[in-house]
Amino acid sequence: MSDLSQIVKAYDVRGTVPDQWDERTAEALGVAFTQLLNTTDEPGDAVVVGYDMRASSPGLAEAFAAGVRAEGRSVIEIGLASTDLLYFASGSLDLPGAMFTASHNPAQYNGIKMCRSGARPIGQDSGLAEIRDRAQALLDSGAARPGGEPTRPVERRDLLPDYAAYLRKLVDLSGIRPLKVVVDAGNGMGGFTVPTVLGDAALSALPLEIVPLYFELDGSFPNHEANPLDPANLVDLQRAVVEHGAEIGLAFDGDADRCFVVDERGEPVSPSAITALVAARELAKHPGSTVIHGLITSSAVPEIIREHGGEPVVARVGHSFIKAEMARTNAVFGGEHSAHYYFRDFWFADTGMLAAMHTLAALGEQSLPLSVLAGEYERYVASGEINSTVADQAGAVADVRAAYPEAEVDEMDGLTLRFPDGAWFNLRASNTEPLLRLNVEAPTRERMVSLRDDVLNRVRR
Repeated sequence: MSDLSQIVKAYDVRGTVPDQWDERTAEALGVAFTQLLNTTDEPGDAVVVGYDMRASSPGLAEAFAAGVRAEGRSVIEIGLASTDLLYFASGSLDLPGAMFTASHNPAQYNGIKMCRSGARPIGQDSGLAEIRDRAQALLDSGAARPGGEPTRPVERRDLLPDYAAYLRKLVDLSGIRPLKVVVDAGNGMGGFTVPTVLGDAALSALPLEIVPLYFELDGSFPNHEANPLDPANLVDLQRAVVEHGAEIGLAFDGDADRCFVVDERGEPVSPSAITALVAARELAKHPGSTVIHGLITSSAVPEIIREHGGEPVVARVGHSFIKAEMARTNAVFGGEHSAHYYFRDFWFADTGMLAAMHTLAALGEQSLPLSVLAGEYERYVASGEINSTVADQAGAVADVRAAYPEAEVDEMDGLTLRFPDGAWFNLRASNTEPLLRLNVEAPTRERMVSLRDDVLNRVRR
């Protein structure tokens, strides 16, 4: 029997199939999700369901849909989808939704990202804990079918063309200079969405030559993990960009809601630089707007937002926090260092594809190479995220805090210490593992390395 406390995380459901959860669990979660919707007067009488390319996804999605239908709502099944395609469906149809994906996790994993109508997120504090408890009670009852017989219909819709057309209205790429673009889909859902969004002549041809890497949908990930945050998974893209003489490389994660960028030299472009670049473009269209940035984005991000007339607001790491802060402030854009990018024009939801299109537009609207263009938004030297396995996380954090009495302290999300010379670091615990995550930034490489090594020595000793 599934123990839902093990698979219901802070923002979504995530676990191994079939040992941690299976189709019976999915059906119970579908019932519980619909009960939550019905008791909170969620509008509409349908739920949108999509799924990724993992072998277990169609069966889990079908079982979840059966639970929804048994509880009195119909289902609009959009089939294979990226997570941001599911958000598009939820936003454009104004219906709640569920996306079956484990994002960048290995093949044996699967999960569910659930949202209310208008792509509004559901996390632990906004309904997910209640869904967990309701579903666990159904599973514990021992009933063969947690929801009984489905009574409502299923309607199947293909929303990929509508999604592509919507994004192309938000960012017009038709007038940019010709660009050769290598795209590494990692055998994930980018291989499904990129051809239609960036390469479909039926939507009018764009001046883009797409060089595809690993576009075949394969949830066993035969080439590399679909996690571009790990530098090892960017190696093939970096090599291909140089070999093909491309102007830019794009790497999507498994469910294609995140996008990483590589310049013409094969060098990664910091997600903080992409955040600043897109923020500048959005502020040009919407002067004076608020822009949200994650706690561990570069100090350059709020500086550049202010320089372009915007109001920077910092938020905790995690999409539910970013989305909530965006909705509260009516922010035009938000960016995280994990390469999640959020747009007011996209129901405050995250979409790697729209961030990629903004980057292509910025590159194609001028003549400089991406390395030079991106360099305008990279002012400091960052360590990247470094994980340490630590049994006594609280003790380690307390020791680190005591070691730097001269620093300004911020405890919004873990421990952030800022120094008079502009250097800073953030040390925070993982939500799901016995890890401490460290991010360091400084004005020079020497200062960054010195501070990074000093903190790591204290954490790991």
